[in-house]
Amino acid sequence: MYELLCKDGKAKRGRFTTVHGVIETPVFMNVGTVAAIKGAVSTEDLERIGTQVELSNTYHLHVRPGDKVIKELGGLHKFMSWDRPILTDSGGFQVFSLSGLRKIKEEGVYFQSHIDGHKIFMGPEESMQIQSNLGSTIAMAFDECAPYPATREYIEASVARTERWLKRCKTEMQRLNALPDTVNKHQMLFGINQGGVYEDIRIENAKRITELDLDGYALGGLAVGESHEQMYNILDATVPYLPEDKPVYLMGVGTPANILNAVERGVDFFDCVYPTRNGRHGHAYTNFGKINVLNAKYEKDDRPIEEGCTCPACQRYSRAYIRHLLKAKEMLGYRLMVLHNLSFYNRLMEEIREAIENQNFAEYKKAKLAGFEAGLE
Repeated sequence: MYELLCKDGKAKRGRFTTVHGVIETPVFMNVGTVAAIKGAVSTEDLERIGTQVELSNTYHLHVRPGDKVIKELGGLHKFMSWDRPILTDSGGFQVFSLSGLRKIKEEGVYFQSHIDGHKIFMGPEESMQIQSNLGSTIAMAFDECAPYPATREYIEASVARTERWLKRCKTEMQRLNALPDTVNKHQMLFGINQGGVYEDIRIENAKRITELDLDGYALGGLAVGESHEQMYNILDATVPYLPEDKPVYLMGVGTPANILNAVERGVDFFDCVYPTRNGRHGHAYTNFGKINVLNAKYEKDDRPIEEGCTCPACQRYSRAYIRHLLKAKEMLGYRLMVLHNLSFYNRLMEEIREAIENQNFAEYKKAKLAGFEAGLE
């Protein structure tokens, strides 16, 4: 259940109650594709840095170790020893990212596994069954994430098929939640708005999927090559047609600036691999912009990544030491960088929630963006 606590302009401050706990929104979901955050980050670490929701990948867990294996072991929460909410994506993004290994048909998608090449079929029912076996808190509907650019004709056909798939997802989830051996009988379903960069297609799709009265709604098919301005224009056009009393999730986004701009337009949920992936490559997010710890000027820098940061990395270790670890390809270096970046993102969301509550989000956003752009380093 989603409760809208207050608004500041279009920015929403909400509370989403699930069977696995309460999610304070806006929220950034920490991405653990194969049921782990890359960089040797443990469940205890995630709890320590204030992670509210962990996100895992349906397709990858289906391929390895297998969703049926995870069900036998009690579901994904028990498997990874995480008792807070988990969102699983549907496998739809792999339709996009594995474009050389798949065929899209009305019944679903035929894949070749990226690991060993064996053939896989996934349709709406299969996606729901896999996610039910995982027992995640929130399951995502199976969709096609269309490429950018794409013709209007392609997008219209893709969106129509995704709408048909969504109805099949809802029917199958209702069936699965009623079964006696289901891991999580209270699993929620989020539908996904698609339409590329065509505002009218997005709006009509939003109207139609809203009629299904789902637990939440996502905007998919963005951050796939279009400009930031195009993405913001789509949010401006589409979000007003999604229910205000349900969470709105912008999939795969993004940078701190992206998040601030999307919150301003009414988005509640975010996820992105940037903080973990960039961290492993030596890039740290700070309030004065992104810094590359691998730069030579940090070789003898005994300061933490960011003064005043309360993350485990900044509490004990210097830039010089973390740089050395990264240069030596020591796992501890990757771990500390990822912990810092995820802490930064989680803290950013806390500050955003507080700013909306205090009715000064616009001023907060302006100051935050100015800090990012100042590049005091």
